[in-house]
Amino acid sequence: MKIAIIGYSGSGKSTLARLLGDFYNYPVLYLDKIQFKANWIERDEETAKIKVKEFMDNNDNWIIDGNYTKLLREQRLEEADIIIFMCFSRLICLCQAYNRYKKYKGKTRESMAAGCNEKFDYEFIKWILLNGRSKNKKKQYTETIQKYNNKIVILKNKKEVALFLEELKYE
Repeated sequence: MKIAIIGYSGSGKSTLARLLGDFYNYPVLYLDKIQFKANWIERDEETAKIKVKEFMDNNDNWIIDGNYTKLLREQRLEEADIIIFMCFSRLICLCQAYNRYKKYKGKTRESMAAGCNEKFDYEFIKWILLNGRSKNKKKQYTETIQKYNNKIVILKNKKEVALFLEELKYE
């Protein structure tokens, strides 16, 4: 099975990816690790695409966490058996991102490239509240829901995530 997890920053995509990876024993690719090298330096696009393609080609089952349109987004969504859209409110995402910052301040999460210490700055707050929810981004998610409505799961809060995970135990 192939699972793509998309959604708003701070919604819990990486946490869900890790939990599903543990549950199914599938490899997980965190696109933040591909997008960035140490110290938040962006990787060149062609190298990043090659890394994503190799992961997809070399694994029969996979979980990919992240949005990055330029990192083979359409191919990822097309190949995925399930697309999970983490559609949490701005406030929930902001609170979760802040709590994550408190937990990992000065450290690098497993879902980030080495040397990319957790940060919670003005630019990131602005991304969570405004730029990451632009008309273009919302349109992209709406089009994704319409195009892949037969395989998309929309989760809007922690309770829905918990119910989703609970249902997996009985499949």
